[in-house]
Amino acid sequence: MNRAPDDYSAGVTLSNEPILLFLHGVGTGDRDDLWKARLSETLSGIGYPSLDGVEVIAPKYAHALKDYDDKQDVPPITIKSPSRDAARKNRRDFERRIGAVEFRLGRHNSGNGTIGGDALVNVAVNFPLLFRQARMYLNEPNVRAHVLNKILEALPSSGRIVIVAHSLGSVIAADLVRRLPVDIEIVGMVTIGSPLANGNFEVDRLREAMSEPPANLGWWVNCWNAHDPVAASRGASSVFTWLVDLRVTSLPTVHAHDATYYLANETVAEAIGYGIFGSRSKELARAETAVDVPLDPAETYAVLALRYADLISATLDGDLRDRYRGAMRQVQATVVDSIIRRNEVVQRSTPSIVARLAFDFSDPDAEVPPTAPSSHLPKDEAAVLLAVLASENIIRPFDIAVPKGKREAAMQELTAEMGLSSRFGEDVFVASREAQEVLSGPRSMNLVKIGILGAGATALVVATGGLALAAGAGLAGAAAVTSALAAFGPGGMIGGLLTAGTLMTAGGGSIAYSLASLGTGAEALEVFAERQLTLVILRQRQALDQDHSAWQNFSETETQVRREYERLDEFSDGSSASLKDLKKKIVTLERALAYLRENGFEPGKVSF
Repeated sequence: MNRAPDDYSAGVTLSNEPILLFLHGVGTGDRDDLWKARLSETLSGIGYPSLDGVEVIAPKYAHALKDYDDKQDVPPITIKSPSRDAARKNRRDFERRIGAVEFRLGRHNSGNGTIGGDALVNVAVNFPLLFRQARMYLNEPNVRAHVLNKILEALPSSGRIVIVAHSLGSVIAADLVRRLPVDIEIVGMVTIGSPLANGNFEVDRLREAMSEPPANLGWWVNCWNAHDPVAASRGASSVFTWLVDLRVTSLPTVHAHDATYYLANETVAEAIGYGIFGSRSKELARAETAVDVPLDPAETYAVLALRYADLISATLDGDLRDRYRGAMRQVQATVVDSIIRRNEVVQRSTPSIVARLAFDFSDPDAEVPPTAPSSHLPKDEAAVLLAVLASENIIRPFDIAVPKGKREAAMQELTAEMGLSSRFGEDVFVASREAQEVLSGPRSMNLVKIGILGAGATALVVATGGLALAAGAGLAGAAAVTSALAAFGPGGMIGGLLTAGTLMTAGGGSIAYSLASLGTGAEALEVFAERQLTLVILRQRQALDQDHSAWQNFSETETQVRREYERLDEFSDGSSASLKDLKKKIVTLERALAYLRENGFEPGKVSF
């Protein structure tokens, strides 16, 4: 269903369905449209419709890349850079869409390039016969004008298009985007075998002009093959940092740069099919099989954290609210999807309370299901969970500073709906502030400080061979927590909350040894101490039973730290950074022990 330029009489589209615009590279321009047959076959193979019902525009401009005697002007820029506020919104909207694409297609992979890869492309570009058409486009404004005008003549004046561009076509596509009619929306752009990362393919200061995504571009995915000499084993995000690079894997072949070879790849076809036909969500179908089963530790943390984040967002306004909700959208989709996938692997049913939070993140316009009010938990169990939520970044990996008063108000709302009273939520933050003041004087908790324990906690778990988790499993046995960490990893939102929760209640010699070691910095130890001291104070304020873990940790760790200090002090310089770090640890531990002693928490003086 290819359409020639003169097939358009009125210059308007007859349908709102996206048109597929294919821009070829050097050569004859694929006169037989073999690219179309191959792409149609691959789309059908992965469950999308073929291209039979899709309107396709595939201009042939190989002859225009040679030279022209008649002069033409390069088409003007029609898509202007938005103003500051509009630019911020445009970038945020673009990130939402590109995040949805990455969620659907796989993780961004920019590649590392190959030694001599650029040199090989440089030689090819300057060789008399090879890449002559590319040189003409890059260096001859008249040739460039003819090519761009020919493509624009083939397009309608309005509508929606998906651009697929191969090799030099990707350079032309990038050059074309800002010159399209203002009423044409680019749903998405997929480039394959692109040389854009090579400096020879810079045209008319394109890199500077495209430092931000154009306002008419929905998303851009660039697919590269490690065996493609033109791509030189890297993507295009080194130049256009806001696009997503996807690596196409294949066996070595001389055809690695061919358009038909790329279009036979399922990842490439998935990206194009997503643009033309929209999302094929499988996650929602899986979620519908959920049943009412008890939440495990990972699910408990996830559901409570998402609810807390929802309540925080309700207290915000303006730009802060928009950014926070944008981050929440991605966090909720990722967390719920990871739980469903984990449960499929371990053949565990997904609780309905988790499943109903699923949505098709690959659809940037999909509504995000709101979280439901949290159910009741016993106070002793809720103490650990809520102390962790108050002190951790619950929208990891995003870092957004939220005013302390907003977080406290949301915590009070959370504990009130759990039947624990808003006073419980207030006490969580009071206990945290008091613990901070005990160890290092008055200050406000912030996300920079909050993040310190992330790496430190992970190091502790690794250093103890998991004994830290065995020592303080919290909500469930160590085996359950260790299994959850194996599935989710210690660095994500779920893994981070689990790790923080287990270490908040951990105890034993292995923890003391790890905290005392030079591999755990003084700040990480201080945050660890703050968490455990926060739990002691919170339990006291809520008249809950205490235990020996905090005193045991602090006293055993102090002994280990002093031993390490004496060992190094014998021979090290007085200005040694290691000695200074150990001294800071000793001061922190002395303050913690003094507080416990003065408040009657020393074993033998009070019944825990």
